[in-house]
Amino acid sequence: MYQVPSRIQPEIEMINGDFKGKDIVSLDQFSVEDLTVLFNHTRQMKRIAENNEPSRLLEGLLVGLLFFEPSSRTFGSFAAAVKRLGGQTIEMQNPEVFSSVSKGETFEDTIQVMEAYTNAIVLRHRFSGAAKQAALAANFVPVINAGDGNNEHPTQTLLDMYTLYERFGRLDNLTGLLAGDALNSRTIHSLLRGLSLYENNTMYVLSPRQLQLSRDDYVSLQDRGIRLIEIHREQDIPKNCDFWYWTRVQKERFASAEEYQKAQSEIVVASPELLKTYAKKDMILMDPLPRVESVDPAVDADERAVYLRSQIRNGVYTRMALLALVLGRL
Repeated sequence: MYQVPSRIQPEIEMINGDFKGKDIVSLDQFSVEDLTVLFNHTRQMKRIAENNEPSRLLEGLLVGLLFFEPSSRTFGSFAAAVKRLGGQTIEMQNPEVFSSVSKGETFEDTIQVMEAYTNAIVLRHRFSGAAKQAALAANFVPVINAGDGNNEHPTQTLLDMYTLYERFGRLDNLTGLLAGDALNSRTIHSLLRGLSLYENNTMYVLSPRQLQLSRDDYVSLQDRGIRLIEIHREQDIPKNCDFWYWTRVQKERFASAEEYQKAQSEIVVASPELLKTYAKKDMILMDPLPRVESVDPAVDADERAVYLRSQIRNGVYTRMALLALVLGRL
């Protein structure tokens, strides 16, 4: 009888130039060379999507979208990425209510059931470390981390870095301002990891003191070679940043509404006035979204605001390229 080949691995593997069959759990798996490969294919995927070209690259393949947390952009862009390339999806949102998880099925069993039906699993979960746990539980198909708690969101960072690369033609010698909930924002954590791969990057991190990076994260990132400067007041924003990266306060990470409201009241909002005072003419403003009292909608008309323009669209293109590489079709 035919046996499905097992891919059990003791730990998560580095990409090392070969994406096929690899779990995508952390930015730490990537090298500069791996990112270059991905971005080169992303340009090809952008052409396919923008020209509405029919593609059969993922024809015959099924991708499971298993989302334990709410999502609009990540869920929608992964679904679009699969279907743009001729594949199909099995979609499960809120499985704690709408699956056998509600009957007491373990997380590991849920993963192994989903892998029996699919060629890859895209997972979002509210617990830090869940993506790695899922990758170790899955014996036969790769797992892609679509955000695990306040840990990492690697595919968001891939699209963010591609947005920067597309705009500036480089990912080194950049000065950036990352603002909002540095403590809990997995997108900030992953972006700092990604940019630490490149030389001479300086990142200012603007947040209330209670939402600054954890000391472990701060020391770990500094040790990677990226220059971090923590600031806590609008007046300390430098005027030479190549990009701003604004994030919301992570309400779902707070124990009480009172704690959340206190933190929210101390956040600096990206407004037209803020841009006029501190932003360069040729910088870009990014936001992983959703924005919740973080970016003034009046900023949307500013051409430097790319979150609803190139940034959100790059999410589809980079995920198309990643899926095709991981599934061995490129």
